[in-house]
Amino acid sequence: MNKMNKMEKLNTDCFILIFNELRKDNKSLYSCLLVNKEWCHLVIPILWEGYPYSNCEKSQEKFSNVILSCLPTYSKQLLFDINIKVPSNSPTFNYVSFCKFLRVGFVGNIICSVFKEEVLNNSKKKRFLEQEIYKLFINQCKNIRELVWRTFHPLQSFPGAMISFSQLHNLAVDLNYVNSNNLYETAQICKNLGILTISAFSQDVRGLISLIDEQRNLKVVSLNFCINEGTFKELSKALARKGHTINNLSLYDSVGFTPHSFLTSLNNLKVLTIYHNNCKSYEGIEEFQKYLANSIFPDLEILEISNLLCFKEMAMLIEKTKGNILDIYVNIFNKSANNTGMLISAISNHCPKIEHLTTHLGPSDLIYVRSLLMNCKNLIRLSLNSLNEKNGIGDELLNILAELSPKSLTDIEISGDWEYPIDTFVKFFESYKERNLLSFVVRELMVNRSALKPIKSIGKDQLRSVITELLASYTERNLLCVV
Repeated sequence: MNKMNKMEKLNTDCFILIFNELRKDNKSLYSCLLVNKEWCHLVIPILWEGYPYSNCEKSQEKFSNVILSCLPTYSKQLLFDINIKVPSNSPTFNYVSFCKFLRVGFVGNIICSVFKEEVLNNSKKKRFLEQEIYKLFINQCKNIRELVWRTFHPLQSFPGAMISFSQLHNLAVDLNYVNSNNLYETAQICKNLGILTISAFSQDVRGLISLIDEQRNLKVVSLNFCINEGTFKELSKALARKGHTINNLSLYDSVGFTPHSFLTSLNNLKVLTIYHNNCKSYEGIEEFQKYLANSIFPDLEILEISNLLCFKEMAMLIEKTKGNILDIYVNIFNKSANNTGMLISAISNHCPKIEHLTTHLGPSDLIYVRSLLMNCKNLIRLSLNSLNEKNGIGDELLNILAELSPKSLTDIEISGDWEYPIDTFVKFFESYKERNLLSFVVRELMVNRSALKPIKSIGKDQLRSVITELLASYTERNLLCVV
């Protein structure tokens, strides 16, 4: 390469770096299209990586027409033969080749733009058009990074899949549509996934086990289970085998179906999310509690658990972390919980960096709230829910919040089941006059930022009047207990 060519390549590389910095500034990026032909050729691929798509119906139709115009001539002819009209002209650029995301909603919008009001349901015409669109993307996109697979079409066998699937980083699969053989064949091609999302799990799927095993650096796994009597022993073993790479795990309705022994193998976990909405046996919950308590996630940063009574086990888990937890979310519908104070105590002693906390508070837990506010100086949002107990702890809780809240705490939510004297509200809001309180929520009562602005500039008597008026409508509807 001669000196002139090297300089031209250097200039091109510099422009690409600059244009990439403008990704979030579409207005400026679009203006670069008009400078000259060279800039246009550099900017177009950047704009199309994530689809320049809009919710505007007119924009959707234009965009769909551009994609359809990229179909090869033989596909257009096949569609024409079954009376499906698509643009006959070819675009200046092969726009599809620049795309890095392939999502089912996007394909569905293109199909809707073609058939408009026509009722299709499971028509052959719809399936054929869908097939040709998927073939177009898989054949033309050499750098697909994200694929949502929610179609019966065997995408892994389409022309170009050997290349496009090998580049996949993020794969979402709906097992209502994708079978085990599809996944097994995909596993032979796709080995570099960083993110894997599986929905509609009802039993072990051999092809999926192969897909998990073949990944070199799988980090994020999200599994959504169907309520069924299937077994998932092989899935549990496969997840355990990836314990050295997985650092983010989300499980939806796994308790009672999946053996959770794999949890003890995920020593690098940073994010754990578990949502439980089914009514499986008590034995299944006990099994989950046991493995959660025995797990060690030293680098844990985010913990979210919904509708599972495991406050003690969460406390034991938190005590074994390195103190890097930033976000804890705990929500239960069964109000017969124990050890809520044990969890708050563990957080106050082992989570100095925590910024967001949602949990439940029992009547004897206020002592732990004190230590929480004193020890966790980075707390931004605090949500404390009751166990459906009508009691008088609201007065003391507000006093604790007024006295000990760190300066960082700007969003507060507390239960409407507790009694709150208006004088205590006055004291609380007075304590926050010099702070930046963005939102204050009591059950269905919300005091937002705009409502809080005048509180900083009024006296105590006026403040009492404002709060009394603010709360009156809520007490009349039994949404808030004020004494």
